[in-house]
Amino acid sequence: MGAVLETSLPRLRGFTVSLRTFRRVALANVLWLFVIVASGATVRLTGSGLGCEHWPGCNAGTKVLPTSYHGYVEFSNRIISGVALFVALGTWLVARATPSLARWVRWVAGTAVLITLAEIPLGKITVDHHLNPWLVGTHFLLSFALLALGLIVLLEAWDVRSDGVPSWVRRVGLVVGAACIVLVVTGTLATAAGPHSGSVAVPRVWSFRPAVWLHVRATAVFGISFALLLAWLAFHRLRQVRAALVVIGVLAAQMAVGEIQYRTKLPWWLVLTHVTLAAALWSATTLFVALLWRARAPKMA
Repeated sequence: MGAVLETSLPRLRGFTVSLRTFRRVALANVLWLFVIVASGATVRLTGSGLGCEHWPGCNAGTKVLPTSYHGYVEFSNRIISGVALFVALGTWLVARATPSLARWVRWVAGTAVLITLAEIPLGKITVDHHLNPWLVGTHFLLSFALLALGLIVLLEAWDVRSDGVPSWVRRVGLVVGAACIVLVVTGTLATAAGPHSGSVAVPRVWSFRPAVWLHVRATAVFGISFALLLAWLAFHRLRQVRAALVVIGVLAAQMAVGEIQYRTKLPWWLVLTHVTLAAALWSATTLFVALLWRARAPKMA
């Protein structure tokens, strides 16, 4: 597939764009990925997962457009997903046409296109299997992987760098990143075990209370490991502290919303807020960990 992408558009070899243009495209890509996360969560939480049971139209026969509330929610998500594919493809094409970019940036952008393409048939398979929770969870987590790739490309586009740190600190940063992955996965399990099943009753992956128990413990592990790393960075007055404070702010907001939604019997709009904040926390953590590895070049004497 990579070879096809490399050779399918030879005309781009003589076409170049400015770094400023690529920065705008990379930013638009990340912003739209946030939209697709919120859109997909809305489909699930409003019970609209089976609002459109046919492809590419919402209904069989000549009635292509949706005819119900749930159909409009699901069909809107399909449109947003389609736009996401074009934005990802545009990001890759513009990256290829930006001479100043490192080669690996083009590979990362191309990988994002392939994952976005894979999301489309996965969505159809998920509907065909009546919202199997494992398929729904995989579909959701892939969007977080896309968000991470988009953020890495964005950092390189804007050449965002920070202070150099010892190698052991960078490795601890990877541990924090891994803890955030566990946090996101356990949160996905908790949501899948919750009351928002979709437009039909679907099987649960687990019981809700044990899933929440695991998610709360994962939050504690992430918070403690992150706090220890933050203390070291603050003691040495490094620039990464600014990114760390953003992570703390988002984590505090998400924990507050999580507690409120639990005590108010999980209204769908509050769960949607919690999921959106999870995407923000994942993004902030990705940027924080990446900055530990992106040291500024030393100044010339």
